[in-house]
Amino acid sequence: MAKSKKVSAAVMGLMVLSLGLHAGMVVQAQENNGLEQLRGGVAAVLNPGTSNSVDIVNATAKELNLELVEQKEESQVGRLVMANVSNSLNVRAEADEAAEKVGMLYKDCGGTIIERKDGWTKLQSGNIIGWASDEYLLFDQEAQELANSVGKMVATIDTEALRVRSEPNTEAEAYGVFPKGEVVEVLREGEDGWICVDYEGNDGYVSAEYVVLDFLIDAGETVDEIEAREREEEEAKRHVKYGEFSTDVDTTMLLAALIQCEAGGEIYEGQVAVGAVVMNRVRSSAYPNTIHGVIYASGQFTPAMTGKLDQVYTSGNIYESCVRAAKDALAGTSNVGDLTHFRRNNGREGLVIGNHVFY
Repeated sequence: MAKSKKVSAAVMGLMVLSLGLHAGMVVQAQENNGLEQLRGGVAAVLNPGTSNSVDIVNATAKELNLELVEQKEESQVGRLVMANVSNSLNVRAEADEAAEKVGMLYKDCGGTIIERKDGWTKLQSGNIIGWASDEYLLFDQEAQELANSVGKMVATIDTEALRVRSEPNTEAEAYGVFPKGEVVEVLREGEDGWICVDYEGNDGYVSAEYVVLDFLIDAGETVDEIEAREREEEEAKRHVKYGEFSTDVDTTMLLAALIQCEAGGEIYEGQVAVGAVVMNRVRSSAYPNTIHGVIYASGQFTPAMTGKLDQVYTSGNIYESCVRAAKDALAGTSNVGDLTHFRRNNGREGLVIGNHVFY
C-alpha cells in the first residue's frame, strides 16, 4: 500500500465521506510536510449525516495549513451553530413554537445554519433539519469557542493494521495493534510524523501517514431516533433491577468494558472515576436513566460510537481491575462527586485523576 497522509476536507456544495460520517463545506486541504500541534479549534463545519456527531474539518486550520474558502459576510448559511441549553432544545418543522417537533438538540450539540429569520434559525444537526429559537442558540465566535471546548480530534486508522507504540519511533514497545477503521482520540502531535493518541488511557503513538483526522462535536436526534433509543432503553431495563444499582452480569460487564476502553491503562482510581461518571449520568435527569442508555447515547462515548466497546464486551477479555471498578461504581463509590464529563487532561479546569480531567 502506498503511504499517504490524509486530512479530511470538503468544498461548499460537495459531500465527502470520512470516518463513515458525511462531510461537506468550506475548506480546502493542502499537504503539509509535518503536522503542527493539534490544539482544538474550529476551521469549518461539515454537514452532518449521522445521528452520532457533526464533523468539523480538522480543528486548527492555521496550524494544519488549511486554506479557508471565503464566505460572503452578509450570509451565515452553512456556518456553525451550537445549542445554548443546560438540558435540551426542541427543533420544529416551522419557525413557530406551535409547530410540530422534528427533533431535539442537547447540551453541547452543534449543527450548520440553513436559514435565519424572525428570531429563528433553520439548521441541520445529524439527521435533523428544522427550526430552533435563536434565544437558545450560539453563533459566530461564541459557537466556535463552545465547539472548541466540547469537541474532540479523532484519527481513523487507514491501513489494514497499525501498531500503536509507547514512544514516537519504530523501535519503541508496541502496546498493541489498531485494525483498519478504528477511531481513536488524538491528544497532540508527536514528532517526526507521529501523532499521540489515547490507548486505554495511555499515551500511544501512531504514524501520521496512516490515519485520517477529523474534529467531532455532538449532534441532536430526530423524533424517530429518540423513539428508537427509548425502546432500546426500555428493553435494557428488563435486564436490570435498580435500587442500589444492582444489575445483572451482562450490564456489569458492559460497564466494565466501557471502563476498559476509556481507562484500561489508567490507575485503579481512574477506572473507578470513569464508572462513577456513567452512574452520575444515570442518576441525572439530563441523561437516560439506564446504564445501557447512557453508554449508547448519541455521540457521548467514542468506543460505543465506533464499535470498539461491542468488540471488547463480546470478547469477554475484560481486565479484572475494570470489572472491580464497575462493581464499585455500581455500589455507589464515586471519587469524582457528581461530575458527569471527562476527557484526556488537556489543561482545562477540573479534577485530574491519572491522565484524565473530570468536570
